[in-house]
Amino acid sequence: MQPKDVVELWVEAFNQADIDKLSALYAETAVNHQTPETAVKGRAQIRRLFEAEFERAKMVCIVENIFQDGEWAILEWSDPLGLRGCGFFQIRGDKIEVQRGYWDKLSFLRLHDLPIPQE
Repeated sequence: MQPKDVVELWVEAFNQADIDKLSALYAETAVNHQTPETAVKGRAQIRRLFEAEFERAKMVCIVENIFQDGEWAILEWSDPLGLRGCGFFQIRGDKIEVQRGYWDKLSFLRLHDLPIPQE
C-alpha cells in the first residue's frame, strides 16, 4: 500500500469518527504532533487523543490535495466551517509512524464555540 492510500484510509476513518479504524492505522510507537499541541506518543495515547477530540467537536476533513514523496504523504485539507490545515504522514509498513499537523487552534476553538485557554 502506498502512503497516499494510508492517508485516504485515515481521512475516511476520521470523517466517520471511527476511533478503532483510526488508531489501527498507527504503528505501536507512532508519534502524532499537532503544532498547537504537545506531541502524543504511542498508539494508545493517540487513541485517547482522538476519543477526547471527537467528544468535544464534530470534525470533518475535506481533502484539498494529497501528495506523496517516498514514505511521506502530505495532506492539505479544509473543513466545512472554513478551517484549513496540512498534515505530514510518515508511513512504514502500511502504518503511520509520524504525523505532524498544522492548523489554527484559535480559529478551531472559536468555530466550535469552545473555551479559549488563558495563557
